[in-house]
Amino acid sequence: MLHSALNFSFTNPTYSKNMDLHLTLHDHVLILLAKLATCVRPSYITDSITAADVSLAPNMSYFRCGTPKITYLHLYECKDFSIGIFCLPPRGVIPLHNHPGMTVFSKLLFGALYVKSYDWAEASQDSADVQLQGLRLAKVKADGILNAPCETSVLYPEDGGNLHCFTAQSACAVLDVLGPPYDDGSGRHCQYYNVSSSAPSAGDSKPLPGSDGYAWLKESEQPKDFHLVGSTYMGPRILDN
Repeated sequence: MLHSALNFSFTNPTYSKNMDLHLTLHDHVLILLAKLATCVRPSYITDSITAADVSLAPNMSYFRCGTPKITYLHLYECKDFSIGIFCLPPRGVIPLHNHPGMTVFSKLLFGALYVKSYDWAEASQDSADVQLQGLRLAKVKADGILNAPCETSVLYPEDGGNLHCFTAQSACAVLDVLGPPYDDGSGRHCQYYNVSSSAPSAGDSKPLPGSDGYAWLKESEQPKDFHLVGSTYMGPRILDN
C-alpha cells in the first residue's frame, strides 16, 4: 500500500527522455518513506541529496540579503507525505511550531542554520495551575548551528525535537519531507508557540523544572513578521506514473 502511494518519477524538463533523472529524489524518497513506516532512521538515504539535484544555488533571488520573506517551493504531495524546500535568506526565521503526529526529515542543502527544538516533557509535570495559565513544559532537544554538508535531521511525533524553530545564519535551503503532511481536518494543524520568559506558579504541585534544558511554551498565533510565500519550483519535476 505504501509503495503504491509513492509511485512517481523524478524528471528534469531540460533533459531528453533518455536522460530522465530517475534516481536523485525519486529513489531516495521511495526508500525514505518506506522506512518511515517502521521508524528506522534513514539519514544515510537523504544525506546524498544536494542543492544541485533540485537546481538551487545561494545566489538565487530567494536568498538575497534584506529579503524578509521565506520562500517555500512545493515539489510533491499526496495523502501519505509531502516534499518541499524552504529557502531562507540571511537572518530569515521560521518561528517555533509543531508537527502533530508527524515524522519529518529535514536536509540542509547549503548554508548555516541555527536550530532550536523541543519535545514535550512528561504530562505529569504539568500541574492544574500551570494548565490554567496556558503553559506546557518542554525539554530542549537541540540548540545549535548546523553547517552544510551535514546529516539529515529526523523528528518523530514524540521525540527528536517535534517542535522547532530555524534562524538562517547565511543563505539556507532546507529540503523537508513530512509524513503525513499537515491537515487540519485530520488534527494535524500547524501550531505556533512562544517561549515564556518566566516559570509559572505551581501552588498545588511539587517544584517544577525551570532550569537549563527546559522551557515553558504557550500557544500563539502565527507571528505577524513571519512572511512565508510560495514560489514555482523550477528544478527536476516529480511526475505521477
